[in-house]
Amino acid sequence: MLKYTDEHEWLRLEGDIATVGITGHAANLLGDVVFVQLPEVGATLAKGDGAAVVESVKAASDVYAPLAGEVVEVNQAIVDDPAVVNVDPQGAGWFFKLRLRDTKAMDGLMDEAAYKKLIE
Repeated sequence: MLKYTDEHEWLRLEGDIATVGITGHAANLLGDVVFVQLPEVGATLAKGDGAAVVESVKAASDVYAPLAGEVVEVNQAIVDDPAVVNVDPQGAGWFFKLRLRDTKAMDGLMDEAAYKKLIE
């Protein structure tokens, strides 16, 4: 199940763990990503907290916690090679994994059709 936020993050839920990244649309708007700062494993985030920072040749942007939970894993590969975010933003370019406090909160996020309408 893939869900989206109006801040251009995507989430893929497996059990109670949500993998979080930025959408292809966001990656295209940013341009070439040159730096990524990820949250600490073990950090507890509330919905809307700044979780990561992504910098491109055009701008710096925050990546927000789409839902409340605990960071259980981060993607070191995008720190080592930020260009992965541009090449595969909704695959290998994921940012972090979050153990959700409440998986039912996913229901409040957009599905793909709603997100596509948002970015039209």
